[in-house]
Amino acid sequence: MPSDLTADKLAIRETVENWVLWRDSGDWERFATVWHPDGWMTATWFQGPAREFIAVSRKGFESGVNILHTLSGFTCDVSGDRAIAQTKMTILQRAAIDGVLVDVACTGRFYDFFEKRDGRWGIVRRQPIYEKDRLDPVDPSAKLALDPQRLARFPEGYRHLAYLQSKNGFTVKADLPGLRGAAVETLYAEGKAWLAGSAKPGQP
Repeated sequence: MPSDLTADKLAIRETVENWVLWRDSGDWERFATVWHPDGWMTATWFQGPAREFIAVSRKGFESGVNILHTLSGFTCDVSGDRAIAQTKMTILQRAAIDGVLVDVACTGRFYDFFEKRDGRWGIVRRQPIYEKDRLDPVDPSAKLALDPQRLARFPEGYRHLAYLQSKNGFTVKADLPGLRGAAVETLYAEGKAWLAGSAKPGQP
């Protein structure tokens, strides 16, 4: 039988994987179960309560918005009924820019604040860290010229993702954590405080 710590980490990892599988497939009822009721989601295009994120994600899914996710490496620090999980991920979005269909791949990490309540691990706050991205036309022969001023408005880690989203009507937050810098250092400090018993999961 696995130890309690191993069982906790397995349950947290399963929750992270369920988030991706249920969200990307449009399984909204089960997607809601990965969060605690006060859960908070931050993305490039959305910052707010998880219940609102579920609603707007469903609306986008049903209207044809094409955003998918893949996962790889995982690590988790557990302290009692709290945990911080980090999972390598890639955000994949397909949409048109100036009539040219493109794919954007943004690589980074999900940085998740977890808590175990009534025997169930759930997400209290999810903050992605955006490390590197790129943009490619689906048709390699297509010609596309990006606006350098619009591109420069956004941080390097998610510059092309933000470009695509802003061109398609999303309002994109411009100061999210990347691989280095003050924003990600603040996030790490909030994670340590959460494990030490802070009243809130940082300042989303």
